[in-house]
This record gives sequence, structure tokens and C-alpha cells, in this order.
Amino acid sequence: VQLQAFGGGLVQAGGFLRLSCVASERTYSNFAAGWLRQAPGKEREFVSSISWKGGRIYYSDSVKGRFTISRDNAKNTVYLQMNSLKPEDTAVYYCAAGEFAGLGTRDSDYDYWGQGTLVTVSS
Repeated sequence: VQLQAFGGGLVQAGGFLRLSCVASERTYSNFAAGWLRQAPGKEREFVSSISWKGGRIYYSDSVKGRFTISRDNAKNTVYLQMNSLKPEDTAVYYCAAGEFAGLGTRDSDYDYWGQGTLVTVSS
């Protein structure tokens, strides 16, 4: 499964962006999916995950209440709506997919990765 992430860009603090992750195959709908991010000089960290049917959703504490993950399996796409963005949200955002049953907070939970899309939030 090949994943492509779209939607990054430059936005002012308090603004919003929607990221999309499009898969090359319909089998994407059989995988749990997640978004992780890596800020400059920092390790990659978990942002959010969603089960293959969308019934289980998790968020990191740092984005809970501001970000919303969703998926449209008919379109092989997972979304991350990011509202009330803060400068500390600046990072390269990666979408990923895997067959994990848990929270999906670890890199090792994922088998497939997108190329990353840069989100920059100015103060």
C-alpha cells in the first residue's frame, strides 16, 4: 500500500488545516491508520489513530480537543482536521497504516508510511 499525504502549509496560530492521506489500494480500508509528526530536532511522536472501521479513535494529549481524525474508506482516504493550531504543532506530519489492535502510538505499529507533509504554524 502506498500512501500520499497532502494538505500541509503555512498558517498563523489559531488557524486550521486539513491533512489528507490517500492510499493507492482499496485494501487500505482494512488497516488501522494514524498520523504521527516530527518537529525539528525532535523524535517522531504520535498524534492520532483510527481503527479500520473508524470505531476506535485516539489522540495524544497535546492535540485532544483541537484535532479530529476521520476516514472515508470509499475514497481510500484518512483525514486530520487541525484547528486552533499552535506554533508547537509545527512539524512534518506522516500518515501511516498498520494492522495494530491497540492505540497505534508506536512507529512499530505501522507497516506503511506516507512521505510526510510539512505544517508550519507562525506565531
